[in-house]
Amino acid sequence: MEMTRRGTSPIGTDASQARRRRGRRSGEYRAEQERLAPFEEIARLVIKHRAALGLTQAELAARMGTSHSAISRIESGQHRTSLATLQRLAEALDVRFVAGFESGPKERPVRELVSV
Repeated sequence: MEMTRRGTSPIGTDASQARRRRGRRSGEYRAEQERLAPFEEIARLVIKHRAALGLTQAELAARMGTSHSAISRIESGQHRTSLATLQRLAEALDVRFVAGFESGPKERPVRELVSV
């Protein structure tokens, strides 16, 4: 894609730049970004493991006994995912689901995890 002198594409800024700019302007938008951050992290992990297995969303859905649209919603990072669904995802992706608690300072957290 051809870039302009300002470093943007002819169709505008990339999504991450636009998100940062909007976050600087709106506290409400920033709060929503923070609320969705864990779901976006889960989405990235699901996509990573699904891709490593060479599965489509439809194939992963079939392994889980759910719909393609359910996988799409999870991978969008915009929706809560239940613990039961996360367990089923882990099984379908041939990984272990781990849950736990974190305490102490954010810089040096103490994590207590259990494989579910």
